[in-house]
Amino acid sequence: MRASTWKIGITAGLGGLLFGFDTAVIAGTTDAITQLFHLTPAQLGITVTSALLGTIPGAAFAGIPSDRFGRRTCLKMLGLIYIVSALGCALAWDWPSFLVFRTIGGIGIGGCSVVAPMYIAEVSPAEHRGRMVGMFQINVVLGILVAYVSNFIISMMHFGDMEWRWKFGVASIPAAFFFFMLFSIPESPRWLLGRSRETEARASLEQIGSEDPEQEYSRIALALRNEAQTTRGRLFARNLRKPIFLAVSIAALNQLSGINAILYYLNDIFAAAGFSKLSGNIQAVVVGVTNLLFTVLAMNYIDRFGRRFLLLIGSVGTALALAATGFIFQTAQHRDRLLWMLILFIASFAFSQGAVVWVYISEIFPNNVRAAGQSLGSMTHWVLNAAISLAFPLVAVHSHAVPFYFFAVMMVLQFFLVLIVFPETRGRNLESIESDYFHV
Repeated sequence: MRASTWKIGITAGLGGLLFGFDTAVIAGTTDAITQLFHLTPAQLGITVTSALLGTIPGAAFAGIPSDRFGRRTCLKMLGLIYIVSALGCALAWDWPSFLVFRTIGGIGIGGCSVVAPMYIAEVSPAEHRGRMVGMFQINVVLGILVAYVSNFIISMMHFGDMEWRWKFGVASIPAAFFFFMLFSIPESPRWLLGRSRETEARASLEQIGSEDPEQEYSRIALALRNEAQTTRGRLFARNLRKPIFLAVSIAALNQLSGINAILYYLNDIFAAAGFSKLSGNIQAVVVGVTNLLFTVLAMNYIDRFGRRFLLLIGSVGTALALAATGFIFQTAQHRDRLLWMLILFIASFAFSQGAVVWVYISEIFPNNVRAAGQSLGSMTHWVLNAAISLAFPLVAVHSHAVPFYFFAVMMVLQFFLVLIVFPETRGRNLESIESDYFHV
């Protein structure tokens, strides 16, 4: 695969880095924000969830500008949103203003979760699509790790009451880099061809490194004509029920694993187990490194062993780790093993759900409803993310064990659902995958 193709995937995937940074940076600021704004547990839940509330409309409506103006143009808009959110949170003058800018950031996160994987899927060769779309997820976990490392470094710089502002503000630097890098990559050839911009579509196929641009052009054009006769651009057509079910279920189970609730409240979880602020920050970095390493490992196997295999292996590991964590909190014993159980959970999640979810959703919808389908999957992801993140501190006040037991049961459910229902998609071009899910 050409270096130009990797450059395109990495550039678009940088939106994932901002996605990961914005979702995880809050973990190192909850204590300072709670004290500054005198927050109750319920208000803390609202504060953490504020970004997630923005992700819902961001995911729901990102498909509209991406279909109208193009995938790349929409990514540029999202880059600007990230910059505004980072600077706004850093300069927030009270709790309501902070919530507003966090919500704006959430719009960027939700929108990016739709547009970036979709764009990468549309420009990737079939045999490398898992790894290419996986670049988005690698950047997500890299962003999470960068947030943890950034939080740790800033906490050691003695900024005092300004510490939490610096933690949010530094995100404006990678956001600006992402925005300007987008000017160096082409528009999606599938989007261009769908808008009858044939010359630009051919040029885009050549720029992304297609081995046979004319053959690829003809296959996409044929698929678009067939889709126009069958789906007519309607997401909820009868023959799209299977991909809709797959997208909704994999997105829902992604959050029902508890991954983001654990990442958002990681420092609080360590504190509840008796760890200090410093050791909690250090262990958060360890968790972040684990997340990155196993995501990179998964990228080397997702196109070799397939999506189902990774999901099945990960379901077992996450279920065991979550059940053990619940037992640690229930019995108040073996707390020295908490870090190891969270490492096992993160490793299992990163090797499975974390690597697969955005790849799978981006593959299973036809070209002319891909944006809407990606929005549906992403919106499901963010709605449950918001609900779980809001509920977690309220439930944890009474029992830290209950949430982890619940998440473990959900991972058992995921194992059997993947085993029985989920088809494999590796190694096939997007147009051939469509024929398995609806009649053309």
